[in-house]
Amino acid sequence: MKPDKESARGLAQVEGYLLWNAEVEEARRQARRFTEALPWLTTAQREDVERAYVADRIEACRDTLTRIAGRAHELRGEYTARYERLRARCVALSVLAVGTVGGTCTALTLIGR
Repeated sequence: MKPDKESARGLAQVEGYLLWNAEVEEARRQARRFTEALPWLTTAQREDVERAYVADRIEACRDTLTRIAGRAHELRGEYTARYERLRARCVALSVLAVGTVGGTCTALTLIGR
């Protein structure tokens, strides 16, 4: 792999790691906010509720990211196929146009003789 590709891949991995950690921390903040509204919970109950809340949120995020990644992969395939068809049409039209112009020039040359 080229150094540029390796660097880009490494940066993408670091970015993903940081984004995921930010999501986990946000889930923890929301869990604390949720349990603060329940002042009658004991410390152990509060910790259990927060742990369950965070686990549920992380699972939901993971499911969402998995669906998004799958859809992005599908779209990449669809757009690649469309691009290939469009490129093939453009090449075909270019060849046809060159052939038509070439044929016209040949015909005019023959007529002019």
